[in-house]
Amino acid sequence: MARIVVKNGFIMGGSSKTAAHLDYLVKYIATREGVEMIKNGRELWHATRKQQTLVDEILREFPDSQELFEYEDYLANPNRENASEFITIALEQNLDKIGDREKYLDYIANRPRVEKFDSHGLFNGGDEPLVLAHVAEEVSTHAGNVWTPIISLRREDAARLGYDNAHAWKALLSSKALEFAENLKIHSDHLKWYAAFHNESHHPHVHMICYSTDPTEGYLTRQGIRKMKSSLAQEIFRQELLPLYEEKSQRRDELKEQAATTMRELIREMKNGVLQNDRMEQLMTHLSERLQNSSGKKQYGYLRPELKNVVDQIVDELAKDSRVSEAYRLWWETMGKIEAVYTEKPSDPPPLSQCPDFKPIRNMVIQEAVNIGSGTMTFEEPASVDAIPQEPEPADPTPPETEPEDGADVPQPQDDVTSEPLKKRGFRGSDSSRGRGKSPYPDWWTDEYKQAKQYLYGDEDNGVSRDFAEARALFLSESENGNPLAMYDFGRMFADGLGCEADAEEAQRWYAEALGGFHAAEDNKPWKYTEYRIGKMYAAGLGTEQDYYQAADWLSLSADEKYKYAQYSLGGLYYHGKGVEQNREYAFDLYTRAADQHFPYASFELGKMLRDGVGCEKNSAESNRHFKKAFLGFTDLEKQSHDDKLQYRL
Repeated sequence: MARIVVKNGFIMGGSSKTAAHLDYLVKYIATREGVEMIKNGRELWHATRKQQTLVDEILREFPDSQELFEYEDYLANPNRENASEFITIALEQNLDKIGDREKYLDYIANRPRVEKFDSHGLFNGGDEPLVLAHVAEEVSTHAGNVWTPIISLRREDAARLGYDNAHAWKALLSSKALEFAENLKIHSDHLKWYAAFHNESHHPHVHMICYSTDPTEGYLTRQGIRKMKSSLAQEIFRQELLPLYEEKSQRRDELKEQAATTMRELIREMKNGVLQNDRMEQLMTHLSERLQNSSGKKQYGYLRPELKNVVDQIVDELAKDSRVSEAYRLWWETMGKIEAVYTEKPSDPPPLSQCPDFKPIRNMVIQEAVNIGSGTMTFEEPASVDAIPQEPEPADPTPPETEPEDGADVPQPQDDVTSEPLKKRGFRGSDSSRGRGKSPYPDWWTDEYKQAKQYLYGDEDNGVSRDFAEARALFLSESENGNPLAMYDFGRMFADGLGCEADAEEAQRWYAEALGGFHAAEDNKPWKYTEYRIGKMYAAGLGTEQDYYQAADWLSLSADEKYKYAQYSLGGLYYHGKGVEQNREYAFDLYTRAADQHFPYASFELGKMLRDGVGCEKNSAESNRHFKKAFLGFTDLEKQSHDDKLQYRL
């Protein structure tokens, strides 16, 4: 049972329906028959029939009396003494329903065992003596509601913690006056309160009277009652609760860390096409796309209601992970120990998304979705090496097919960037001045590299199972031979924790090696593919500081060579104004160029822009045509690669 009981009532007239019962109870207060019968050691005898009848009557009239400490004692040992204690306290705590305000005030000030400051036991937060008659008139003539909280402790707790005297209660209640006002929905300047301490043998308690000088003000909700109990318990049992609060904080931090770790793992699985939770992938993809087109702060409190609902669903989906759910259970278990101090029945845990202590998890999810859209999470390579053509021929160099995930090349705006369109900015040079040499294009797509990709993704058609250890060994060997593609993939395995512990530092080191290799190849002989890869790495901040200006420069060079992947990625920069002045009309043009080369991701973007009238006029027919074109393109790619991400998109 709770170690502090707070009963909240307010004085109002009775009803005719209960008049007979109340009359009987008032007579009992006057005669105290149940008490008078306890004589000569018979207090330990079984409760009399009349006492039992009165107990039943009280419980029918005032069901919340079951929460009293005295009732717990009576149930444990139904003798005459415990019956008398329960009957007396139950009636006392319901006098506001039986008598009028003036009589109630007189009773709590003058009843037996009240601890008196002067001629009565009434006190408030001031130092001036109170005149009982004046206070009684003030309260009885008040036109509004009057609340009558009663706060009870067990005798052993009151004695041990120093709350067995009126002065301690006066100090406590004075310090909590502002919180009482807040929970009663009363302006702090309008709150009036009085109290009296009753030093009962079993369960000492304090009676309060609270009201507002503004009769139209004040109401008390269940949440307000709970907050009042919690506030009092935190102060009274402070020393005992400190270890629990420390444990609660530790559990909270562990849960937040576990949620973040699990979220990162799920996103890595999304990147690699092995995520088994279709709903999580669907929700995160949807949130990422919506956030790309949302203005304002990317924080939960600033989102529109429909996006908040998506975030809540993701958090609750995350909570289904066994590690997260166990961390939440342990936190709530500690919370329950704290609540047990002031409530009989601790509350049930809400969904993780609705728990106020874990609001940061919602913002963590939003940030991860923004990262997906900004290119921090990238989808550079196909899931199957079947999608990788043979090594490029010098006459018409064609790099391996890459399949950018929707939004992967589309950075999220973070700073206002203004500049002229790329063709007007005087970048590294025009086609005529780039000085292409005669050196052969690099031979990076060796048999060893292709085999490493097979082990990385698995190749069911050729009977090759996923084997991260083999993939790492082959990538390392190729990297040592100066292959920047292998360096990039080796770094990516470190980043995603594939066949090893995730190591962002080591990943960046290998990304930097790869970027250096791409730059060296480009210096030797400019090529649209290396320009594209360099631009992508600057956009994502892989192996270098994130630099959208540099990204736009390099992607522009590649796009000028009609490289559809670069056109698509550059379109994303123009769409969001990263490294260039935002120009959605030009983004539409770049997507169109890529789509004309049968790139389904670009067709998908065009479908959305035409549907919404972004960078173009709304055109439902054209939108549907591009969506259909994207669907057919994704279908063809899926047949080649059996890519889970493409299957999901389809």
